[in-house]
Amino acid sequence: MLDLGDRVSAERDGVTYVGTLMPSRRSDHIVIKLDNGYNIGLKTEKSRVELIEKGVAVKPPQKSLRSRPGLPQVSILSTGGTIASKVDYRTGAVTSQFSAGEIISSIPELEDIANYNAKVIYTILSENMRSEYWSELARAVASEIKSGAEGVIITHGTDTMMYTAAALSFMLRTPVPVVIVGSQRSSDRPSSDASMNAICAATVAVSDIAEVCVVMHGTTCDDHCAIHRGTRVRKMHTSRRDAFWSMGQHRIGKVDYLSREIETFINYRHRDEVDLEVRDKVEPKCALVKYTPGAPPEVMDYYIDKGYKGLVIEGTGLGHVASNWIDSIKKATDAGVPVVVTSQCLRGRICDRVYDTGRYMLDAGAVQGEDMLPEVALVKLMWVLANSSGIEEAKEMMRISIAGEISASTPMTV
Repeated sequence: MLDLGDRVSAERDGVTYVGTLMPSRRSDHIVIKLDNGYNIGLKTEKSRVELIEKGVAVKPPQKSLRSRPGLPQVSILSTGGTIASKVDYRTGAVTSQFSAGEIISSIPELEDIANYNAKVIYTILSENMRSEYWSELARAVASEIKSGAEGVIITHGTDTMMYTAAALSFMLRTPVPVVIVGSQRSSDRPSSDASMNAICAATVAVSDIAEVCVVMHGTTCDDHCAIHRGTRVRKMHTSRRDAFWSMGQHRIGKVDYLSREIETFINYRHRDEVDLEVRDKVEPKCALVKYTPGAPPEVMDYYIDKGYKGLVIEGTGLGHVASNWIDSIKKATDAGVPVVVTSQCLRGRICDRVYDTGRYMLDAGAVQGEDMLPEVALVKLMWVLANSSGIEEAKEMMRISIAGEISASTPMTV
């Protein structure tokens, strides 16, 4: 009897296919993952399938992490995600299965860059990330820095990486690099970006760039990785390896994969420029509301009536909603609920003084989000509400740049 994960051969029309048996959604088909990493589906009635060997659960060997004199000390904190994942042949889905130590063991080039401590904080796919996890992660990063880490790498799923990057940017003032890295494709795929991203992340972790940043493929080729500021990065494609872009601001720099040389493009905080500070509190009861044509103002009223503490509106163009939303904005601000306005455009700065509706929004108490990305504004509002003395201070904090989330001017080329 054949089981999922067994190594099999299947002959069809004189051609023999060899690989691992995977789940099939149709009872009259089998699916085999070939040795080249691709899957093939075959009709069972037209194929002769034979067992080569029974599948066994294989755990990648984790060698003891050796210490090499003269290399800096870097901590790797694993939260899961595709970079720590492989295909689960019971389901055919990608699941988080590798620890930080196993990642190091599977990428020997990392040992030429630094000595490592490896810890598992979570083993989750990033859609399961929650705001309280950001606080725990910030404390874990701070603990590693206090223990002597000269850089910290966080492995993370890509889908919500930008939220975690923003949260840590506000929660931490760090004297060393804090680098968030992931991969778009699991390490058992031929086109995986996991190894290159990890090597480039380690290179940044021992550099002079003492900020929370995201390091991911800069192009679809294996030539360099981009270094993005944690409050300016966004995932812009579902599956491309160069999915992450810096929005409204140039990226901090790039890492050449072969030479491991770093080229920087904008100013950044340098190593040991500040002392470590941790402000890890967060107010989770905030929401991001996307305005769409014809959307009823009751959308806003729902969050107000449910006791939400802060709202970010993703408005149109320069930051607008329909005029019938004005009363709901006023209702929120009168109730002590800050309302921050951002734009769906992603690039450019909002300005609610150009049109009448925008002016009415400001009169109702809305706060302009300048050129903050909507999700960054949400995370910032969650953090600000937990780290301010009251609503007025919270509003003022939303108007100023704390971690590079607001630009003094908007570049024309990004």
